[in-house]
Amino acid sequence: MAPHDPPPPEPDAPELASPEEQPALGRDPFAENGEGDPLAEWLEALDRVAARPPAARRGNGSAAGEPGALASTEAPARRGVSLAEVDLPKAGRGVERLLGEEPRRRLAALLAGLGEEGTYDRFGLSRDTLRQAFPAFYALYRFYFRVTSRGHEQLPAGPAVLAANHGGLLPFDGAMAVLDVMLHTDPPRLPRAIVDRWAGALPFVNVFFARVGQVVGTRENFGALLDDGELVLVFPEGMEGIRKTVSQRYRLQRFHVGFVEQALRARAPIVPTAIIGSDDQAPILYDVKPLARRLGLPVAPITPTFPWLGPVGLLPYPVRYRIVYGEPLAFHERFGPDAAEDAPLVRALASQVRRSVQLLMDRNR
Repeated sequence: MAPHDPPPPEPDAPELASPEEQPALGRDPFAENGEGDPLAEWLEALDRVAARPPAARRGNGSAAGEPGALASTEAPARRGVSLAEVDLPKAGRGVERLLGEEPRRRLAALLAGLGEEGTYDRFGLSRDTLRQAFPAFYALYRFYFRVTSRGHEQLPAGPAVLAANHGGLLPFDGAMAVLDVMLHTDPPRLPRAIVDRWAGALPFVNVFFARVGQVVGTRENFGALLDDGELVLVFPEGMEGIRKTVSQRYRLQRFHVGFVEQALRARAPIVPTAIIGSDDQAPILYDVKPLARRLGLPVAPITPTFPWLGPVGLLPYPVRYRIVYGEPLAFHERFGPDAAEDAPLVRALASQVRRSVQLLMDRNR
C-alpha cells in the first residue's frame, strides 16, 4: 500500500465464526478451553525421558502438571532489577564477546530477576537458554534488521498487552519486538509473546519458544501472565497475518478478540504496536492454499526465493525494521471485568485497537 493510499475500510463489528467454522490455523487461541496445552504435554514427555522430576527442573512452578493447565496458579512476585543495581559482567565466549557494555548490562539485569541458574519458570522460560540465545538475536536486531524504534514512554510499568501487526512467514517480528522492549526499558522487561497452538505442537521448536519466554495461547496462560504483571505481546491477526500476499502488505486482517477479553479481566491497558518491515522480509507472491491444506500447514508460499532455493529461500531479507508504540488504550478504566462477557462490546473494542494499529502503520511507513 502506497503512503497516500487510504487504509482499508473497517468492518462494522464483524461476527466471529464459531470454533468449528474457523480454520484450524489462524483461529482465536483463547476460544478453546477444552483442549490440552501441547507445550505442557511436550515438556512432561521430556521430563519422563530425562527421568527427572519436573519440580527439580522448573524451580518456580511447572509449565506442565495436568495437560492444558498450570501446575500451580501461584507465582512468586518477580522484582525487576534496574541497570544501576548490576555490575557489568565479563564478556563470555564466542559471539557474546561482540556485545557492547550496554547490552551485556541489560542482559545481566534481566537475568538477575529470573531466579537461579538451571531453573525454569512455570511457563518453561530458562534463564540459561535466554543468556545463550541473546547474542544471536541481538546481532539480528542490530546488524541484520537494523531496528529503530520510538514511543517507549508509552510502555506501562505494570501488566499490559502489546497488540501488534504480524507478517513475514517466520516470526522474526515477534523476536525483534521482544528484544526492542528489553533494550529500552529500565528495569529491562521481557515481553511474553503468545504463540499459536499449532506452533506449540511442533517438537523441539515449541520447547525452544518456551525456553526463550514465548507462551502457548490459552486463556489460563494469558491470564496468569497478566496476573504476574508481565507485558504480553499478541498478534491479533493470527496466522492470517503471516500469509498475506504482496497485494495485502500492511493491510491488517481481521482481529481475533481474545486479547481484549483478557485485558478487561486483568484491568490492563492495551498498547497498539506497529512493526514496519516484517511484511517486506518474505514477500508472498502466491499462497497455494490447496497444498497447504493437504500438508496441514498454515501457508504454502511462493516467494521470489522459495521454493526455488529450497529451505534457504524462507530466510528473511535484510530489510530495516521500525517499531512504534502508540498511546495505551485504557478500556479497563471505562469498563469493568464483567465487560469481557459482552461480545458486541469486545468486538467493538478490538476494532478500535485494529484502527489504532493501522493508523500507526500508515503514519510510519
